[in-house]
Amino acid sequence: MKKKRLLGKVLMTAAVLGVTAYFGVHIASYLEDPLTTTLAYNYQVSQGVEVSGFVVRDEALLPDEDAGVLHLTRGEGERVSRGGTVATVYADSDALQRQTEVDTLEERIEQLRYARDAAVADEVALKLDSQIKTALLDYQEEVSAGQLRDAESAGDKLRSLILKRDYTHTDAENLESQIAALQEELLAKKTQVSASVRQVSAPVSGLWSAAVDGYETVLTPETILNMTPGELLAAAPEEGVSSNTGKLILGDKWYFAAVLAESEAKALKKQEASGVDLALRFTKEAERDRPVTIAHISGAENGRCVVVLEGEDYLQEVTMLRNQRVQIVTDIVEGLRIPKEALHAEKTSSTAEGTSKTERVGVYCVVGMEARFKPVKVEYSGENFVIVTSAAGEEQENIRLRPGDEVIVSARGLYDGKVVG
Repeated sequence: MKKKRLLGKVLMTAAVLGVTAYFGVHIASYLEDPLTTTLAYNYQVSQGVEVSGFVVRDEALLPDEDAGVLHLTRGEGERVSRGGTVATVYADSDALQRQTEVDTLEERIEQLRYARDAAVADEVALKLDSQIKTALLDYQEEVSAGQLRDAESAGDKLRSLILKRDYTHTDAENLESQIAALQEELLAKKTQVSASVRQVSAPVSGLWSAAVDGYETVLTPETILNMTPGELLAAAPEEGVSSNTGKLILGDKWYFAAVLAESEAKALKKQEASGVDLALRFTKEAERDRPVTIAHISGAENGRCVVVLEGEDYLQEVTMLRNQRVQIVTDIVEGLRIPKEALHAEKTSSTAEGTSKTERVGVYCVVGMEARFKPVKVEYSGENFVIVTSAAGEEQENIRLRPGDEVIVSARGLYDGKVVG
């Protein structure tokens, strides 16, 4: 009996020692050969020249309006035809208040007419409910984005829809009497307003902008073509230039003028001549590239040149921009981003002198429980990362590097087929 107990204790001790040894070996192996991985993901890097310069447009100032109360009627970048109204001048604050009352009356009459015409349609209420829900979401989106002017417009639309919905509960006869009373009141108000209101019209067609900064007469499409680097760097807004009615931006083109090193200017010219598409990326709007072409490169002055770039798109989006930091984009490199230390050179042959020769560059990826070598081509090298594309042929789908692949960053003794799991 004692012998059996002793034998059991010996077996138990042996089992414990075996398990301890097993885990000890694996822990030591891990500490000796730590495995770290990361995921490959799509990435792009733009290459080019970073510089500060001026956005230039063909601009015409509108006259100041000093008398009365000025009310601007256009939004930033809105197109105005010749003779179109850009602002309304009221004789005094009372006249402005009467105009507000006129607008309110016109809106109420429109709402009542809508309710009257829709009174016989049962589906109108459901349609309005859907429109109210959409308008509410639009209003919340504009407020969250900080677009207060757009939020105000969305709020007015929402308010109008809610009132229309409320009026659908009113019988048609009552609606007719309300409309008649409001029209009579509206006529009286308009008579009072007409004598104290004056319109400010656009002398030519163009995009309206409220941003008047004094550069309108200093930096023009004509003057920048004759400026030296020193003159452009010293450009300053003209004192005393202002307009409370804003300005009109003429034509469809805009320009960007900057001072570059002579070597950078020549490189840009050479790249454009070779078919490279140039683009501007404003620092504050990094998600948008605007295509441009070289309009002018000045003569060199102390190793510097004035470079003028011309754009024909997105004019409405640059009406308020002037002195800007930009990147002149000459190339965009796209591929898969991985850490530099994940790159490996597979050496598979020897030269006549007996030295090894690098045949392929690639990464090791975890595939199942094994490390698999996947050849890549380095497209761009950053400070601590590289952008690569797969170098595997079309018939080698199993070793093509793809987004989401688990790339081995560090491990000891890596080779194709090594068990790492």
